[in-house]
Amino acid sequence: MSPVPDCGEESYRGSGRLAGKATVVTGGDSGIGRAVAIAFAREGADVLISYLDEHEDARDTARLVEEAGRRAVLVPGDLSEADHCRAVVGKAVEAFGRIDVLVSNAAFQMTRDALEDIPDDEWDYTFKTNIYAMFHLCKAALPHMPEGGSIIGSTSVNSDAPPPKLLAYNCTKAAIANFAGSLAQLVGPRGIRVNSVAPGPIWTPLIPSTMPPDDVEQFGSGTPLGRPGQPAELAPVYVMLAADEASYVSGARIAVTGGQPIL
Repeated sequence: MSPVPDCGEESYRGSGRLAGKATVVTGGDSGIGRAVAIAFAREGADVLISYLDEHEDARDTARLVEEAGRRAVLVPGDLSEADHCRAVVGKAVEAFGRIDVLVSNAAFQMTRDALEDIPDDEWDYTFKTNIYAMFHLCKAALPHMPEGGSIIGSTSVNSDAPPPKLLAYNCTKAAIANFAGSLAQLVGPRGIRVNSVAPGPIWTPLIPSTMPPDDVEQFGSGTPLGRPGQPAELAPVYVMLAADEASYVSGARIAVTGGQPIL
């Protein structure tokens, strides 16, 4: 990609806010997930990096986690499959003994000009990857999450201001926000917090791989800040929601949109 997304490789500095925590980050090979994995490690957490099949990117993220002095566990596979979601959780429990923080971030999108252009299997795959996976991951992880645990979902500004050509993706992101709000109430009595982060236009590999070139050229220019965000600009929000200092933050949805309000 040109320019290469900034995932905080050179800029993020930790301060021990997640010391000793066992964490799972899906979609951790690139983009927002990579930035979160780097930040978590530099804050003192071990990280299981779930990813599809981008092995070189995932190994590079793992290298950065290990250079921060933390343990990295790589688990490739398709999160649209319920059994793989359960396997991811199983690998984390096997490696760490528990799960303190689960970040459900992996996503799929595809631009389509008309509803009739969306193949049935693409609609199903978008939902299975984006929201079904969060359900299966959370269901499997909760028995292994101690009091003080944190679940974070990646939603989107698109759920509130849906661009028509990303119809399937928009619907899943609205579902993630609602799922997080509902689950926060279900698991609050267990001392587990659930929140979501709503990014605006963030410069990740998902953008040029799923959007027409003209849309990529203008990507992010319509925000009040006039540019797309970088993955590194989201990582501190995930750190905050994962940290013990946010012990009374649950059921929240935090916008990182370059100035486009979500009220």
